[in-house]
Amino acid sequence: MPEAAALGERRARKSQKASRAGRNLPAAIAVGLTLLAALLAGLFLWPMGFVLIAVSAALLGVWEVFRAFEAHGTRVPIVPIMAAAVAIPVTAYFGGQEAQLFALLASCAAVLVWQSLEHPDGATRGVFAGVFVVLWIPFLIGYALLPLHAATPPPGFGLWQGGAVPPSTLQLAVTLLLVVANDTFGYIVGASLGKHPMAPKISPKKSWEGFAGSAAGALVIGVLGAVLLLGRPWWVGAVLAVVMVGAATAGDLAESMVKRELGIKDMSSILPGHGGMMDRLDSILFGVPAAYLVFSLLQGI
Repeated sequence: MPEAAALGERRARKSQKASRAGRNLPAAIAVGLTLLAALLAGLFLWPMGFVLIAVSAALLGVWEVFRAFEAHGTRVPIVPIMAAAVAIPVTAYFGGQEAQLFALLASCAAVLVWQSLEHPDGATRGVFAGVFVVLWIPFLIGYALLPLHAATPPPGFGLWQGGAVPPSTLQLAVTLLLVVANDTFGYIVGASLGKHPMAPKISPKKSWEGFAGSAAGALVIGVLGAVLLLGRPWWVGAVLAVVMVGAATAGDLAESMVKRELGIKDMSSILPGHGGMMDRLDSILFGVPAAYLVFSLLQGI
């Protein structure tokens, strides 16, 4: 009997810890690190593999949001949106920002035409929802591929030649490390010390303590990344870390607001400890454009 009571108490503590974090913390960290390793392997060993990972993530994210909208009673034109999930990141990689913007405009036009022809009743709502999804997922994820556009001539179908990694690739690697640092340190500190909700009506599990943990972890990674990987002053890493924490937090809260509006907890259960692909992409989608802007503004420093 004492052993059974002790076992029950341990399970209760474990359940309480998981609930305070809002997820299974060990599984969340393991999945996050595994995804990071896959992204960095593709980034440094085979850039086209990184593109394939980004496009696959965009397709999964679009599918999850489509299902959530459908369950909520909003019809969105899945075919042109799935096409956009491929076209926009790929054009960003091969053609740069101008090609990415052209693909965005073409995708939005395709959503308008497709929805008007397929579901003329309630087309306005479906068009707005479809354009929102295109802007939220394929367009923003394209900013993860823009730094690779000018990295190799032609864009990397194979390994980096001569062992020389382009600076834009290192910048993207630091960006991904900062996103992971933001999420990981935020989860750890929030799970153990979180008591003051940041936005209780949007995301009750997100605390100011977790936000402080995200900021501290990102500052360490940002400064080390700027000095050791990018060869830039430490303050560049600090600026990048602050911007990334703000952007990643905004992305997390934005997705939480969408889920709350749709009445769901997670977009899906495909990733243990995280929920769906969108529950993993939320920080990245806002973080990579912010990092792209910072590096563009600080170019030459």
